[in-house]
Amino acid sequence: MGIDALIFDVDGTLADTEEAHRVAFNLAFDRYGLGWSWSRTEYRGLLDVTGGKERITSYIQSLPIAPTDRRRLLELVPHLHREKTRFYSSMVNDGGIVLRDGVARLLEESLHAGRRLAIASTTSAVNVDALLQSTLGARGLEMFSVIACGDQVKQKKPAPDIYQLALRTLGLTADRAVAFEDSSNGLRSAVAAGLWTVITPTFWTEGSDFTSAGLVLPRLGDPEKPLSDEPGRQLQRSAWLSFDELCALARPAAPLDSVQALYRGIA
Repeated sequence: MGIDALIFDVDGTLADTEEAHRVAFNLAFDRYGLGWSWSRTEYRGLLDVTGGKERITSYIQSLPIAPTDRRRLLELVPHLHREKTRFYSSMVNDGGIVLRDGVARLLEESLHAGRRLAIASTTSAVNVDALLQSTLGARGLEMFSVIACGDQVKQKKPAPDIYQLALRTLGLTADRAVAFEDSSNGLRSAVAAGLWTVITPTFWTEGSDFTSAGLVLPRLGDPEKPLSDEPGRQLQRSAWLSFDELCALARPAAPLDSVQALYRGIA
């Protein structure tokens, strides 16, 4: 399979951002005097809902409260999310988040090989901009030919909309790109768009169903931080996923028929 572009999710994939998001949500809740505090365990479950505003809405809908109180809280959702984004951006700008092992290396290898990079994320554009500039410097945004964010599509992951948007903007068919994800919702989204997908789970997503992934690794790895049991287990050339080996491993994703799509909750 010839690869013309690599398409990356952001939260959990480029960087393990979820703890910062959780803290930012709780700070926003405190600012509004709501008395809510999402624990790590609780937040891990809430990640089944993609998108920050959608996550708050889902939480409010689950609360045993009167309809009038629920309506009042639902009206607060855009304000809560805006405040949460402000807290999160501040943490990112202060250097509180770093890229996961191997990410910067693989980005550079891919660009050096003449391939394009893209983002397909359910997070907001301001969060993506802050993370890329904080972790990759002034050229962070320039490295990516396409940055597709959640507010640009009608349906968020696990629907394929965001990956379809990235592919359309790149001018590519799915067999010419690969996706990188960390979650089952992200994997379902990428596979539904026809993309061969690499999964690198985190604490927040480990143990999920990744059977439709093309490759599952604990992280991308680096020469300075090689993957244990590699090469020889899933990789053959080195103890980290290089661009050359990615090209050798990648295969076009098998398209889902209508029955499979319905079963996986995509149709």
